[in-house]
Amino acid sequence: MNTAYDAPKEVARLGQRALIVGVVFSIIFLLGAFFNREQFFHSYLIGYLFWTGIALGSLVLLMLQHLTGGGWGMVIRRVLEASTRTLPLMLLLFLPILLGAKHIYPWANPAKLTAHQIDALKDKLDHYLFLSFFIVRTAIFFAVWLTLAFFLNKWSREQDKATDGAATKKLRVLSGPGMVLFILTVTVAAIDWVMSITPEWSSTIFGLLFVASFALSGLAFTIAIVALLSDREPMAEVVAPLHFHDLGKLLLALVMLWAYFSYSQFVIIWSGNLPEEIVWYLPRTHGGWGAVALAVVVLHFAFPFFFLLSRSLKRNPHRLVSVAVLILIMRVIDLIWVIGPAFNGAKFHVSWMDIAAPLGIGGVWVAMFASELSKRPLMAFNDPQMESVLEQAHEHHDAEFIKES
Repeated sequence: MNTAYDAPKEVARLGQRALIVGVVFSIIFLLGAFFNREQFFHSYLIGYLFWTGIALGSLVLLMLQHLTGGGWGMVIRRVLEASTRTLPLMLLLFLPILLGAKHIYPWANPAKLTAHQIDALKDKLDHYLFLSFFIVRTAIFFAVWLTLAFFLNKWSREQDKATDGAATKKLRVLSGPGMVLFILTVTVAAIDWVMSITPEWSSTIFGLLFVASFALSGLAFTIAIVALLSDREPMAEVVAPLHFHDLGKLLLALVMLWAYFSYSQFVIIWSGNLPEEIVWYLPRTHGGWGAVALAVVVLHFAFPFFFLLSRSLKRNPHRLVSVAVLILIMRVIDLIWVIGPAFNGAKFHVSWMDIAAPLGIGGVWVAMFASELSKRPLMAFNDPQMESVLEQAHEHHDAEFIKES
């Protein structure tokens, strides 16, 4: 390992504190299962999707970086790689969803379906929506994601040991088809894990909405970590405002992409005005859920959109990280808005377990992330882009020194 780029001690401390938070809130959350088992599994799905979204979002951003190059990708690459190495944990944490499938998915417990629903869903229940096939599909999803993550991390490690460019080429060649496989698998996973909670409803944009939201979650989390590292050696000498400016522009693009998919789905369904389609939006746009929907529009799109138009904000890591954290908070709220009404209908209800689950799962996830981040140098020093990144950083620091003089 190149010790010049070792992770600072703050990363290990972050992992230790996160683990304490994770254990405490996991215990509190597990106690909830004894009082309300249904709510326990509903809340678990929310927390699981949020943190899996960060890991998967990091995977697609990592492949995007290998395809496009650029300094912005170099400074976040090792953070993205560490996030992708948490996917084995998320595979393990999927087991409670399988164990609680009958509490989450109506099709997994036909006794809860009405005769009308059984007739309407007969083809789906016979050919698609049954537990054994659900498990097979999930196994395929994780096989694809884990394979991509394995080779992206393996060849990145090889790149650190050699300068012949072979590993760099392999990373780029894998990333193209890898992104196609990622979009396909995440689309179907979103249909299986979330849309099938309301099996009589469907949307062709739903999967792409999760592709965008996962990428957005992954980038927002990565910006927060890089901002934390940018105040400390060795990254203080590498990361420049130009890199945060580029990351801020990408964050703005993903906010707009998420908003575009969300708005397109709403407009298409609402303008069609078909009973079997609008039934999904009706409980989510009235009463307390309607207020949450408005908050999502304002805080998940409007505020980040207008703030990220500012050049000075994007170049300031401390201001940019505040937008990133806001987006992460709104991602949890958006998941509650998407999933909650499927179980509670128009009746507004947010359980304390909806907060405890993301904190419990997140504490364990961040602890593993911090451990993985500490295992490798924070920069890929044999990457062809490394020299230009260092030049940009040195130019910035020289300019700052001249300005102060």
